[in-house]
Amino acid sequence: MQPVKMYTTAVCPFCIRAKQILKSKGVDQIDEIRIDTDPQERTKMMEITGRRTVPQIFIGDTHVGGCDDLIALDGRGGLVPLLQGA
Repeated sequence: MQPVKMYTTAVCPFCIRAKQILKSKGVDQIDEIRIDTDPQERTKMMEITGRRTVPQIFIGDTHVGGCDDLIALDGRGGLVPLLQGA
């Protein structure tokens, strides 16, 4: 299973939904980076992704994007292979 990193905030419903989707696919460990408690991480996230919104999800070295992007990837059948490193 590829490592999963997610930039989040405490009260973001899209972050919660993305975590639920990933857990339903067998992800048991998410490296969660809270940008609401660490402004430097928000700046870093924006530099890396070019986006301001959360969640921003990385699977392995791949930037998936936000919750809608994760749902679309799963809908195309690409989420599980990406998680498995295929």
